[in-house]
Amino acid sequence: MSISRILIAGAAFACAVSPAAIAPVAAQSSSYLQCVPYARELSGIQIFGNARTWWDQSDGRYARGSTPRQGAVMVFKPHRSMRLGHVAYVSEVVDSRTVRLTHANWSRINGRRGQIERNVPAIDVSANNDWSEVRVWYHSIQAPGGTHWPLHGFIYGSGDAGTPPVTKPARSEPSPEFIAAFGEGF
Repeated sequence: MSISRILIAGAAFACAVSPAAIAPVAAQSSSYLQCVPYARELSGIQIFGNARTWWDQSDGRYARGSTPRQGAVMVFKPHRSMRLGHVAYVSEVVDSRTVRLTHANWSRINGRRGQIERNVPAIDVSANNDWSEVRVWYHSIQAPGGTHWPLHGFIYGSGDAGTPPVTKPARSEPSPEFIAAFGEGF
């Protein structure tokens, strides 16, 4: 993968590491995993329902904003065929316009949805560098896709509004309940 494939909409994606070092990891599962329970499991943010409801549900319960932070949940607005929205765990902030996401049910991997991708790039392509639109890595093309996905923003922390952000996954290993629901091979 060449860095030139990652250049986007006037915002150069600059990375000081080799292209091989930024290759994301896709994990296969025999089960179909949705984005919501996976983001909830990693972040500890206790919101339930479709991803499209997370932003409104978080109001007054969790701190929110437009700046990415490690441990936050990126909340996508419904857009085109993604009627239910999407949520993704921010596993790393690379620079002011690039984060790495760990999320489920985004790319088709070996022809199947419901898979996990770890540490995949998402790039801010908003005109004002305000994280209102992103491009996200797609496994099938091994590069960010062409769609500009609109965002609500980021949900921080676990608790009342104003709580410091979560800076690491809530659990180092999935809970027994999570494994029972989604299987071992996620």
